[in-house]
Amino acid sequence: MSLLTSHLDLIAPWLGSQRWFASKGRLPELQLIGSWQLPAVGARIHTHLIMDHSGAEPVLYQVPVTERDEPLADADGALIGLHPSGDGTTYLYDGPHDPAYAEALLRMITTNSSAISEGADAAGQAFASLEISSILAAKVLTGEQSNTSIIYRVTTPDGPLRVICKVFRALHDGENPDVVLQSAIAAAGSESVPRSIGTVAGEWDDIGQARGRASGHLAFAQEFLAGAEDAWRFALRASETGIDFTASAHALGVVTAEVHRTLATSFGTRAPSPADIAETLASWQTRLQLAINEVPAIAELRDVIENLYATVGSLDWPSLQRIHGDYHLGQVLLADGHWILLDFEGEPMRPMLERSRPDFAVRDVAGMLRSLDYVAGSHGSTEQAAAWTSASRRAFLSGYIEESGTDLRAHRELLDAFEMDKAVYEAVYEARNRPDWLPIPLSALRRLATRAR
Repeated sequence: MSLLTSHLDLIAPWLGSQRWFASKGRLPELQLIGSWQLPAVGARIHTHLIMDHSGAEPVLYQVPVTERDEPLADADGALIGLHPSGDGTTYLYDGPHDPAYAEALLRMITTNSSAISEGADAAGQAFASLEISSILAAKVLTGEQSNTSIIYRVTTPDGPLRVICKVFRALHDGENPDVVLQSAIAAAGSESVPRSIGTVAGEWDDIGQARGRASGHLAFAQEFLAGAEDAWRFALRASETGIDFTASAHALGVVTAEVHRTLATSFGTRAPSPADIAETLASWQTRLQLAINEVPAIAELRDVIENLYATVGSLDWPSLQRIHGDYHLGQVLLADGHWILLDFEGEPMRPMLERSRPDFAVRDVAGMLRSLDYVAGSHGSTEQAAAWTSASRRAFLSGYIEESGTDLRAHRELLDAFEMDKAVYEAVYEARNRPDWLPIPLSALRRLATRAR
């Protein structure tokens, strides 16, 4: 058996246990699409693009693998498997956990270097000149569900710097909005996203494409904001202790509107067509039916929800533009008293074409309102929690309205409908994964339904 063949044999059981593997509970059925190599000291690096056919739809994964002749210290959790060879044993590791891969990847980006192709091509693209004198440390950020991020401490001629490089695990044809949108926002001079450093762009065989090849982003490097706290933890602590969050929520509304305006300027806007609105309404209706099937308690609200959807269908809808697409408190950091937005990737398992379409900015607003509701809702139904949520939501909306100049309250039914749809989605998610949290979206649906009656 060749070493390359053994890679797939060893990767299959390992892949099924990863948090970012989409077909949970299934044995991966793998097909190697292509690979690329990076030169490194102490290890041989192959990055494989592997199609898994075990789910309802095939998914293409990026799996960087390092080969070592000796075990890597303190890396048992990253071991993919062992391959016996004539000279002994080859140890295969998940690349991001290996310092050799981490260094090779970052230098590939900052020096605009190309990989050695083995059926797939990859090249670094630096967005700004960054000379790295040395890489002092690199470690994987724990807790991610969809991708794998490496945190670096590096030295430059201008002093020390922290860098985060996200390795995209599930790949799609097309530019990744996380790279495109954040880079555009940063290029416009906004300080509401981290500084973009560079990306890795790739190309691989794809029989579904007219030219037989697909292309997309494989990794994205940005400045890492050391000492920043994510907004979810900050808000959770405020809610637990009864600290007033309204000033922070107002500022978050302002930053959200500023980023929306930057995206509109950078990528343009267009008026929604009747087909755009009909597609949105149809998706709401489909999700509602699914939710009723899985959460029967929603059935009692069906008439009210459907009447709300019918009402907003005849309203004037706002322009379509590029948006965050998966906006909640977990996608925001508080750094030096300023809100910083992250992760513009959208839903990672959706096709890239869908994630790159213009959408309604009110969807992001509704997503953050739902997230604020979850903060207090996670503590249970108390009067203090309800008051905290209500005040924070009002402050967020006020900040957004003041900065955007768009009075969302003038067409509150449309905002309510987007929030209703998000809560419907949440109810299905909680029923499947966290039944104890199901009362949070159900309570929101009942509150919104009361206002819609």
